[in-house]
Amino acid sequence: MPQLRLALHQVDATVGDLDGNAATVLRCVRRSAERGAHLAAFPEMMLTGYPVEDLALRSSFVAASRAALHRLAERLAEEGLGDLPVVLGYLDRMEDAQPRYGQPAGAPQNAAAVLHRGEVVLTFAKHHLPNYGVFDEFRYFVPGETLPVIQVRGVDVALAICEDLWQDGGRVPAARAAEAGLLLSVNASPYERHKVDTRLELVRRRAREAGCTTAYLAMVGAQDDLVFDGDSIVVDREGTVLARAPQFTEDCLLLDLTLPAATWQGPADAPLADGLRLDHRVLSTEPPPTPGTPLTGTVAPRLPEAEEVYRALVAGLRAYVEKNGFHSVLVGLSGGIDSSLVAAIACDALGADRVYGVSMPSRYSTEHSRTDAAELARRTGLHFRTVPIGPMFDAYMASLGLTGLAEENLQARLRGTLLMALSNQEGHIVLAPGNKSELACGYSTLYGDSVGAYAPIKDVYKTTVYELARWRNAAAAERGETPPIPENTLTKPPSAELRPGQLDSDSLPDYDLLDQVLERYVDLDQGRAEIVAAGFDPELVERVLRLTDTAEYKRRQYPPGPKISGKGFGKDRRLPLTNRWRETTPE
Repeated sequence: MPQLRLALHQVDATVGDLDGNAATVLRCVRRSAERGAHLAAFPEMMLTGYPVEDLALRSSFVAASRAALHRLAERLAEEGLGDLPVVLGYLDRMEDAQPRYGQPAGAPQNAAAVLHRGEVVLTFAKHHLPNYGVFDEFRYFVPGETLPVIQVRGVDVALAICEDLWQDGGRVPAARAAEAGLLLSVNASPYERHKVDTRLELVRRRAREAGCTTAYLAMVGAQDDLVFDGDSIVVDREGTVLARAPQFTEDCLLLDLTLPAATWQGPADAPLADGLRLDHRVLSTEPPPTPGTPLTGTVAPRLPEAEEVYRALVAGLRAYVEKNGFHSVLVGLSGGIDSSLVAAIACDALGADRVYGVSMPSRYSTEHSRTDAAELARRTGLHFRTVPIGPMFDAYMASLGLTGLAEENLQARLRGTLLMALSNQEGHIVLAPGNKSELACGYSTLYGDSVGAYAPIKDVYKTTVYELARWRNAAAAERGETPPIPENTLTKPPSAELRPGQLDSDSLPDYDLLDQVLERYVDLDQGRAEIVAAGFDPELVERVLRLTDTAEYKRRQYPPGPKISGKGFGKDRRLPLTNRWRETTPE
C-alpha cells in the first residue's frame, strides 16, 4: 500500500492579518517540503483567522481573503514549493443565489482550498454549520454540498471542516461511500474543560464510520474570548491513536501513513450520501518512493486538568495583549486570591517585567492584605507600588456623606478610577480580577472592580481559583522555584475589605456550595426544581437563582475574558436584560 507523509500544522492565526497568516503558511510549507511531506494541512480559516464574526458580511473582506488565497498559491510555486499540495481554510463566497437557505448570490462561506502548482485547484465549504454555544455560523455562511476528494500519491483523501465531524451524517458516511483512504478534517475547535476526552472519542468514532484513517487538525492560540488548545489527532480506521500533538503549543505533526491505494472508479461528480455530490480531483497518481525508516507520529501526553485550565488562561491573556499590540498590563493587588492569581497568570503570559501591580489600601484594608500584596510582587518580580485611597475617599465623603453600600462601593470605584488614570498615563491595560462566582451573583462593583480591558478569570469559579493557585504554587515548588502566591493568601477567608471585619460569606453562601448550584443553573441550564431535586436546600437555591437573574446587566458590562467552561457568560449565555421570568416555588 502507498505510504503518504502527512504534515499537520497546528498553528496560530490572527483575525484580519491576511499577510501575516499567509507568511506563516509559507514558512511552514517550506519546512514540510524539506522534510519530505506529500500533503500539508492548516486549520480552519487559517488565512483570515477564526472567528471572523461580522467581518464575514463585508464584501471587501471576503474579496481580500479570496485574493490572498490566489496570491499565496502563486507565491508557493514561485518559491519552489508548488508541488506540495496544501490544504487550508479561508473565507469565500457563494457565486449563485441559494434560495433554499434564504441567501443571495455572494453570501459568505466558511471554506477551505487545495493549493497545488501555483493554482487553487479545489475549494469547498463547511457542510454542517454549528449554531449553538459560541457559534453563529448560520448567521453568516452558506453550507457546502460536496464531498471534496483529492488523489495524492495514489491515495484518495476526503476533506472536511470541523463541524462536519461533530455532526452525524454528511461527509463522514460520504467518505466511506467514496472509498477514501484518509479523511482529513481542518478545525479551529475552541477549548473547553473536559473536551480533550470528548474530542478523542469523536475522532475514533468517525474513523470507524468512515472506514478509513482520520486526521483531525486543530488550531492553537486565542482570539478575544476563545482559546484554542490544538490537540490534533490522527487515528487509524479502528480508532487506534497514531499521533497526537501537544496542547497549547504550535507544532507540526509529521508522520508516514500506510494507506490503501485509490479504488474509486465512478464519476468524479457522483452523488453520495445525504445529498452530497462528489468533487474528485487527481493531483498525483504515482506512489512515493519507498522511504527508509518510516516517520511514526508522536503521542504527546495529556495535561493534568488544573495545568490545562491554567495554560488556557495564560494563552488567552497572551494572545489578547500581543495581537492587539499592547505592551504591559496593570493589576490592582489587594492581597486576595483573585488578584494574586491574575497577577501570576499575567507574569507567566507576558513576563514579570511587563506586569505592573498597585496596592490601593483604605482604612479597612488589613495589614496582612497589604503585606501579602507586597510579598506577591517580591516573589514574582512584577513592578509594584502603593497608592493609598484614603485622601480621595475622605474628600468624597466630606462632599456626599455616603453610608452603607454606597460607602463600600465608593472605595471600589475610587480604585477603578485610579487604575484607569494610571492606564491612561502610562499605557498599561487594566486587568479585571473578577471570577465567575462573583459575576454570577453580582458581587462586584460597576465601574470599580469591573474596570479593565480583559478579565483573565471571568469564567473560573471561586473554588477553581483556589485549585489553580495551589497548582501553580506546587508546580513552582516542583521546579525548585519560589511559589508566586503567598500561603496566607491561600488560607485566609476571602473578603472585599470594604467595611470592618467584612467576609464574602456575609453576602454569599459558602463557595463550595454556591459553585455547585451555579454550575447547574448557569452551565447546565437546570431550573429550580431540578437543582432542588438534586438535594440542595430550596431557600438557598432560590436565593442564588435570584442573585444570578438580577445581575445580568452587570455581566453585560464586564470586560471579555477567556472561555474555559461549557457555558461562559457572553456569547454562550445570552439572556434579556429586561426579564420578569423567575424560577419560583411550584404552586
